[in-house]
Amino acid sequence: MEPSGTLAGLDILVVEDDNDTRFFITTVLEMDGAKVISVISADAARKVLSELQPDVLISDIGLPGEDGYTFIRKFRALKPKNGGRVLAIALTAYTDSEARIRALEGGFDTHVSKPIDPEELVEIVASLVACCNW
Repeated sequence: MEPSGTLAGLDILVVEDDNDTRFFITTVLEMDGAKVISVISADAARKVLSELQPDVLISDIGLPGEDGYTFIRKFRALKPKNGGRVLAIALTAYTDSEARIRALEGGFDTHVSKPIDPEELVEIVASLVACCNW
């Protein structure tokens, strides 16, 4: 994959409990210029969000303890200045339309199925930021 640099200057928070997947996503995004903080749980993500407001949040749905649906609902309840309107991508192995609808209704801006192609991941993040960044 040839990095395009389209994510340069973006701060991205990745919430993923699988070490290999977290490493893969972080590497792909960093190679394209993003600054990435990756954590393994919703609790860890909240700690980061109290100090940093990322441009984009990418969260797995199947997290230990608190799942991604619960996390995003609590996240969206925050005031915008506290991160409540950060662009959010659901990352999940659940690929059916029901899972997609649940993710979107829960507060994610888009839904991405695992495994994801590196170029597709960069394209999805860049497109979301281009069209929806307020």
